[in-house]
Amino acid sequence: MIEVTDIQKIGIGLAGFGISFLFLGVLLLFDKGLLAIGNILFLSGLGCVIGVERTFRFFFQKHKIRGSLAFFGGIFVVLFGYPLIGMLIESYGFFVLFSGFFPVAINFLRRVPILGTILNLPFINKLYFCLNH
Repeated sequence: MIEVTDIQKIGIGLAGFGISFLFLGVLLLFDKGLLAIGNILFLSGLGCVIGVERTFRFFFQKHKIRGSLAFFGGIFVVLFGYPLIGMLIESYGFFVLFSGFFPVAINFLRRVPILGTILNLPFINKLYFCLNH
């Protein structure tokens, strides 16, 4: 079993609170304060969980620079007071950055009892196959 350090536990909490604040910010009609706090907490939590150096290496790889620029640009647009536009830019950057992780996550979710049944339905399975090839 993998040992989780205290810093990683704090990072999981920070990232969880960050996602919660982002969700609340979107739910409350793009409240810029909640979105800004959510972004800061999520990034600091990510840095605590995987380490600062690995976080920088993840975001600043050559093939991910377009997604990183959009993600961080969206955060800055939110911080400057345009939350809807910033979240759209940030969402695009998030999709570009983590698009390689989506097939792994979907394959994991297929093993979850209820979600697996839904994700293995023929039309969803066909859509998944079309998106990946």
